[in-house]
Amino acid sequence: MLVHEGQNRTPGIDRRLAASFAGIAGALNAAGFCAFGTFSSNMTGNVSALADHLGLGEMALALPILALIAAFMAGAMGATLLINAGRQHRLSGVYAYSVLTEALLLVSLGLLGLGLPAGWQGAVLVTGLSFLLGLQNATITQITDARVRTTHVTGMVTDLGIALAHRLSLGRDTSGPDREKIRLYGVTVAAFLAGGVTGVMAWRVLGSAFLFVAAGLLTLMALPGIASARRVNAS
Repeated sequence: MLVHEGQNRTPGIDRRLAASFAGIAGALNAAGFCAFGTFSSNMTGNVSALADHLGLGEMALALPILALIAAFMAGAMGATLLINAGRQHRLSGVYAYSVLTEALLLVSLGLLGLGLPAGWQGAVLVTGLSFLLGLQNATITQITDARVRTTHVTGMVTDLGIALAHRLSLGRDTSGPDREKIRLYGVTVAAFLAGGVTGVMAWRVLGSAFLFVAAGLLTLMALPGIASARRVNAS
């Protein structure tokens, strides 16, 4: 999932990637909402909330939202800089290393959350999650040439509606690219939803320790890509 690029990627690989990472992103996003009442990856909603607070002159409420937006953007920038550096040095499996970085930072965030006072825990966790989800979204966007976005589903729901309308207009004709698009977008939305439900339940039981579970899952997904890249480099 994290090795093939360009023409080497198949619809099946993209669907597995979407299902895996949209599920984890949905879980982390929901966990962040449980922690602080704010979605870590919903930048549309966060920008709207920022505008609302600024318009009402509520600067104290606007600053935490601004921090979420900045953190998400910083995560996307960090992933892109890492990927570009890997490409320049011809590092195979750079996308897998980016995901492993996300996992390691998620562990660090979980450890930090365990030691924070209750009043600070939610704000720090949700801002850290915004950074990590920005990193993840940029990584997945680049390896799939923007076919897959895992941390939000507004675009996917829109594209799913467009693809379904095209299929309806074609009647019995089931050929064309819309069938694969419907499957990809449907998988992404369903995985994000299922991940969100799981994240809420896991957060209520485990609290910030859930971040370690998510980090373990990310590591399991990154390691095969890293192992494959090492075999390529050794050959």
